[in-house]
Amino acid sequence: MAAPNDNDLIARLEQHDIRASAQRVAIARYVLATEDHPSADEVWKAVTPDFPMVSRATVYNTLQLFTEKGLLRQLVLAEGCIVYDPKVEPHHHFVDDETGAIEDIPWTALRVGKVDELEGVDVRDYMVVVRGRRKGRRR
Repeated sequence: MAAPNDNDLIARLEQHDIRASAQRVAIARYVLATEDHPSADEVWKAVTPDFPMVSRATVYNTLQLFTEKGLLRQLVLAEGCIVYDPKVEPHHHFVDDETGAIEDIPWTALRVGKVDELEGVDVRDYMVVVRGRRKGRRR
């Protein structure tokens, strides 16, 4: 994915009612363009070489704000591990048991039935998390 320019990032943040501070633009520059599903700490490590004065707290708070405003999805795909996904449209995930890598699975690749028929719950959102390992990989 090509990195968006700062003017595009500022416009995108403002479209989501987010004030475009220098720190927020630096964080957005990485997290909104990545194909990965980074943790907050990974975002902080990616941002600090170009923006060394950004604190971990700023990164955590900014990721939370981006999530609240709909720019990111916050995912818990493993116990105690929160990652962020810039792809907010519906899709599923594959988690590789050997590497921990998280890959997107297109929404239409899996069929989940009768979600609307679950009794006693009002489903707001759902996704399938598939876990396993890539075929053909040697151990």
